[in-house]
Amino acid sequence: MKAKRSKHRGEVVLELDRGDESLLAAAGAGRAASLLRLKKILVPIDFSDCSKKALQYAIPLARQHEGALTLLYVVPPPNFVGGEYTGIEYGRLEEDQAAIGGKQLDALVTDEVREEVPSETLVRTGMPVVEILEAARALPADLIVISTHGRTGLKHVLLGSVAEDVVRRAPCPVLVVREHEHDFVGG
Repeated sequence: MKAKRSKHRGEVVLELDRGDESLLAAAGAGRAASLLRLKKILVPIDFSDCSKKALQYAIPLARQHEGALTLLYVVPPPNFVGGEYTGIEYGRLEEDQAAIGGKQLDALVTDEVREEVPSETLVRTGMPVVEILEAARALPADLIVISTHGRTGLKHVLLGSVAEDVVRRAPCPVLVVREHEHDFVGG
């Protein structure tokens, strides 16, 4: 390796020969190593465009950190009025929704993740916030990448914000991807 002066003040030019490639690779590897380890990334999915956008953020993060994705779909409890007199079998309804959700998750992995990174799918039944937090603890997740629709006002009060509750109570860092924002991930 030879160092020469550059035409620009304060700069040098390094000339490398074939014998220096291993030295350069070792220097680059040490610099690229990060204290940040994202081996298990949890991505809650509700099949909205917004949650698919969160997945588009999670894929390159997992690839960069040589991590794996867990896509989670939560079947929310039924909120029908009428109780036991409606003739609806809630257990059967939840099972059907879980089976459909599992198939949709598998299709999403095939279409979006495309074996770029290791991934698995998980379907749970219950309150979304509770199930997301329990899944994050059980993995244990190094990061949750979740979407938010950015509702405000009365819609926020009536519908709540799963993302907000997850951020407040998560056992790990959370990356919140908004529906309408400046994108830094190419599509």
